[in-house]
Amino acid sequence: MMSYFTGVLLFALGIAFTIALHEWGHFTAARYYGMKVRRFFVGFGPEVFSFQRGETVYGLKAIPLGGFCDIVGMTNQDEVDPEDEPRAMRNKPWWQRIIVLLGGIIMNLLIALIILYGLAVTSGLPNQNPDTTAVVGEVGCVAPRQLDAKNLAPCTGSGPAAAGGVKSGDRIVGVDSTSLESFEQLREYVKTRPNQTITLHVERGDQKLDLPVAVESASRLDETGQEHTVGAIGVTSKPLELFVSYGPVAAIGATAGFAGSLVTATLDGLASFPAKLPGVVASIFGAEREADGPISVVGASHVGGVLAEHSAWPMFFLLLASLNFFLAFFNLVPLPPLDGGHIAVVLYERMRDFVRKLRGLAPIGPVNYDKLIPLTVAVAALLAGVGIIVIVADIVSPVQLFG
Repeated sequence: MMSYFTGVLLFALGIAFTIALHEWGHFTAARYYGMKVRRFFVGFGPEVFSFQRGETVYGLKAIPLGGFCDIVGMTNQDEVDPEDEPRAMRNKPWWQRIIVLLGGIIMNLLIALIILYGLAVTSGLPNQNPDTTAVVGEVGCVAPRQLDAKNLAPCTGSGPAAAGGVKSGDRIVGVDSTSLESFEQLREYVKTRPNQTITLHVERGDQKLDLPVAVESASRLDETGQEHTVGAIGVTSKPLELFVSYGPVAAIGATAGFAGSLVTATLDGLASFPAKLPGVVASIFGAEREADGPISVVGASHVGGVLAEHSAWPMFFLLLASLNFFLAFFNLVPLPPLDGGHIAVVLYERMRDFVRKLRGLAPIGPVNYDKLIPLTVAVAALLAGVGIIVIVADIVSPVQLFG
């Protein structure tokens, strides 16, 4: 239980660190282009502490569900002291404003890539193309009967596969002139041929061998607990290589490749989010929670705790990397108050003024954000409502990873 709470705490700290770095991305870009940043806070709600350094107030708020970087003059509705006008964001070139707005998104992408690269050179990244062919792990005797769902009766001898010349590491590519693509195909083929002799087509290094193997008869339990006779030859499959580690150079390409897969999964998840929300609501009232449905920071921290409890640290950090990809692309949605909404406004201003210039007209200036307030409030309310629903579901019916 202690490992679970440790995992929850560590993942929550990871989320807070991610949020802080997202806002720091905006902050550093704004400062680089000479904009004035009044406040830099992580979290919302009641203030926990704050301090001022230079012209910026830094602080932490009680609810770690976001953060903000208060840049002077983000819109034309923002009151700006006359001496700060040259440093107001609205008075900077359009491309500088977009870079500042992209700063947090870029930071999330960098965090995700750094995490993936760190995994690639240490514990490894998930193997996207595991070798599922019938590679022999071990050879041994055949248990004459099955005692229960998990245990077999003792057996003696080397087993029929070993007697036929099969060795650990052999790749069984076929049986009786039939090609095999997986160990499961071999198992099903052998089960139906007790007391028969089969020929295994084996690759051993550069050698190609045809090995006759006498299939033994054995008693096994089916799903209902009833005994039935099957064939067995005494081989196990080599464990699948689920994670692959890389050297420092090879890890660059591996990271890029796996990041591409995560980006695709993230975009698919965003596209399917509305369709999965009813299932989240239903789980609050007793329905089974979908493991691949949306979760909040509360649910993500719970999953982090479960992964830590099972010592699944590579998956722990993969979840944190996935969260950063999600935050990056979610913030690109072109609706205020998200970063993507502000970027859309800047691009609209640029295109509008470009068209006016072609017509010989003067630029109008920044968009009147008063007209966007209803949309901004509606989107913010929608996001808050959805967030509350998902948080409640994460508390009442958390995602179950291990049954």
